[in-house]
Amino acid sequence: MTRVNFIAVKLMQWLCLSMLLSLLALPARAHEVQPTIADLETAGGTVTLSLRMNAEAFVAGLDLDGLEDTNAAENADDYDALRALSPDDMAQRLQDAWPQIGQGITLRAGQAPVPLILEDVQVEAPGYIELPRPSQVVLRGDLPAGASALALEWGQGYGALILRQQGVDEPFTGYLNGGETSPPIPLTGQGAPKSGLAVFAEYIPVGFDHILPKGLDHILFVLGLFFLSTHLRPLVWQITAFTAAHTVTLALGALGWVNISGAIVEPLIAASIVYVAVENIWARGLNPWRPAVIFGFGLLHGLGFASVLGEFGLPDGQFVPALIGFNIGVEIGQLTVIAIAFAIVALAQRVDRGEADLRPAQVGYGLAMLGFVALSFALDGPGFAAYMGAGAPVFFWPLAALCLGCVLAVTFVDQLESYRRFVAIPASVAIAAVGGFWFVERVFL
Repeated sequence: MTRVNFIAVKLMQWLCLSMLLSLLALPARAHEVQPTIADLETAGGTVTLSLRMNAEAFVAGLDLDGLEDTNAAENADDYDALRALSPDDMAQRLQDAWPQIGQGITLRAGQAPVPLILEDVQVEAPGYIELPRPSQVVLRGDLPAGASALALEWGQGYGALILRQQGVDEPFTGYLNGGETSPPIPLTGQGAPKSGLAVFAEYIPVGFDHILPKGLDHILFVLGLFFLSTHLRPLVWQITAFTAAHTVTLALGALGWVNISGAIVEPLIAASIVYVAVENIWARGLNPWRPAVIFGFGLLHGLGFASVLGEFGLPDGQFVPALIGFNIGVEIGQLTVIAIAFAIVALAQRVDRGEADLRPAQVGYGLAMLGFVALSFALDGPGFAAYMGAGAPVFFWPLAALCLGCVLAVTFVDQLESYRRFVAIPASVAIAAVGGFWFVERVFL
């Protein structure tokens, strides 16, 4: 082996390792922090606030603001121990801790606080212990005379809250982060009903947000599709099959007609990531059976999308616009992932095909790699992590590693299939390793 080839091999090994370590830092869905869902209803001078929450996180004192993975919390061991308790034991622990937890939940009519009494606690059986189990908490209070609107103050460190008004023709729906207060919510509802177009537009960002930045497993799956081939046709076939499949189960899941436990769906989603990535390593193009397999995996991913849409709820009488808007948001998110990947590797593909010069590509990719590394340090901080769900290196180091692979591909373009050797295969190896880790974690850990 020549010295140049030896250096190339070592750089490619570093490329695979750096991409793998960066991607392994991504929070897995098995320990995903889910938002609390609050239903607000008034009737006969009484207000009821029903919370569907991850009670273990609140009792353990986890700071949920910006937290995406419960394993990353300082008191993760306390959370895991509570997660294993029986429903009765966990309900008692929640009731004991409620005086402190309740201090962070304040309902106001104007400037006057509305005292809330803990009326009921329901905790589900542990089930799949690596997934959060929902607990139902019911709070009730008396409305002050003459109250026309209510505002909810959500505690600092309590994470995301989806607030939904019930029992009125045009209910309020809002999203709060820890430490925020809702706008005044009229007791009679929001007034004139929203048009289908308004609902459609409102749900597009919900779908997009589930892909970028929160759908890390879906991002890896889409990238696995992307790295199969440098040609457009295989990607079009795969994306078409995937989109058609997840649209079907997204609709069925949102309607409640299909409901499969996350203990089954989540490991299979991880397995789908492994499959597409491993096949990329051995396959030279689109195998005849791959679109059918992708269609099957798309059915699984659609169930994952449906669970997110179910958390937000669908407005009465506007199911179709909301569903279509959410699905389009998901598609825009997926196409954005592909567009980013394509923008990075396009020049390396052109050099590999003899359509572009070597030297500008080397300089461009070298500068891009340094730029991504610099951004990983410049943007890293609590604000970035709170918004994106992970630190800046998790997002920018894989991009830097991808640029390094492109540098190698254009430098050693005289070797057979340099793009595949230095870009597609290392990226697929890293994606497969992360998917395999997530599968083991979701089944055994």
